Parts: sequence; structure tokens; C-alpha cells
Amino acid sequence: MKDEEIMRILRDENDEYKKLEEEHRRLDQTLDEMLKKKYLTTDEEVEKKKMQKQKLQYKDRMAQIIREYNQEVKS
Repeated sequence: MKDEEIMRILRDENDEYKKLEEEHRRLDQTLDEMLKKKYLTTDEEVEKKKMQKQKLQYKDRMAQIIREYNQEVKS
């Protein structure tokens, strides 16, 4: 089963995955808006780094959920 298909299934069946994906998308949009600015203040730079780390954590957890689902299907 391909990852895209698993992601579609998880969006429907796994609340944690769905929430992580929504938060990841929200952070992505916020970061896009932030990057449109010519300059960022020091506080904005710190906030940007925090959001980037959080976004990566969400992505890592989503990948882990996909792997776990894939293992369950193969078992």
C-alpha cells in the first residue's frame, strides 16, 4: 500500500494523525506569512525557529504513524 493511500485512510480513521496534519498545515501557513516580511525582529526569528521545530516534530510523528499502520496491515 502506498503512503498516499495510507495518509488518506489515516485522515479518516486516526484522530491523532488528523490533528497533527492540521497543525502542520497551520504552522506552514503561518511560516509562509512570516517569510513574506522583508525583515523579522529578533522575537519573530525565535518564534519562526520554534515553529519550524514543531512542524518537523509533527511531520516525524505523522511518518511514525504511517509506518506503524503499514506494519499492522502487513501483519
